[in-house]
Amino acid sequence: MLPILLSIPHGGMRVPAELSQLVGISPKDLFDDGDAFTLDIFDLGDEVACVVKTDIARAFVDLNRAPDDRPPRNPDGVVKTATCFKRPIYLPGREPDGDVTEILIDRYHAAYHAQLAHGAAQPGIKLALDCHSMLPAAPPISDEPGLARPSFCLSNRDGATAPSELLERLAAAIAEAFDIRADQIGLNDPFKGGYITQTHGAGELPWIQVELNRSLYLVEPWFDRATRNIDPLRISELRERFGTALHRLRL
Repeated sequence: MLPILLSIPHGGMRVPAELSQLVGISPKDLFDDGDAFTLDIFDLGDEVACVVKTDIARAFVDLNRAPDDRPPRNPDGVVKTATCFKRPIYLPGREPDGDVTEILIDRYHAAYHAQLAHGAAQPGIKLALDCHSMLPAAPPISDEPGLARPSFCLSNRDGATAPSELLERLAAAIAEAFDIRADQIGLNDPFKGGYITQTHGAGELPWIQVELNRSLYLVEPWFDRATRNIDPLRISELRERFGTALHRLRL
């Protein structure tokens, strides 16, 4: 068993019961806003010491945002009002009020982070990875919309949450396992690591954010956008390659 904790915060599609009467987002927009199939790709089960995940969709509670990062100042905050493509999430005039927002943060956001802290405290854990997928190009809400992204991005907030030597070793292991060039892996570019790595990576346990480009699976011939069906063999292949990369780290 690998001494690794895996966090998969954005792979779910479930609508929280507290919001069931408020939601107006389409299934397609909900799918596009999340990290589709990352639960299947990154969850290595018993191969690793700990997996923390959720089935709640990122559109409703973003576990990789600070609990005080909220609309209207940030529509893409912890409890969003719009997707990364600027699509409204709720029926007109039915956005969650302050009381509902507090309930969501307590039941889902705070609970997830408590699970992360508990898992990270297990004896023998040597590395934590916060696992995501990213759009092939930056979305409309980005500072550089349309900018092409690498096959992977690995982030340690410029050395603040994990040693740079460990980040570079992980990059080399991923490049070998996925049969890609080293320059196809961005280090702290375009992401430096979000709230999860920033918060939990402040101690002795190293934390690294992992971003997988969706062009590696959410495109033809593996993915049918009309039906949102995907080739399960491609997902299995990516999961196997991810596991191979972690084994090659030799922690």
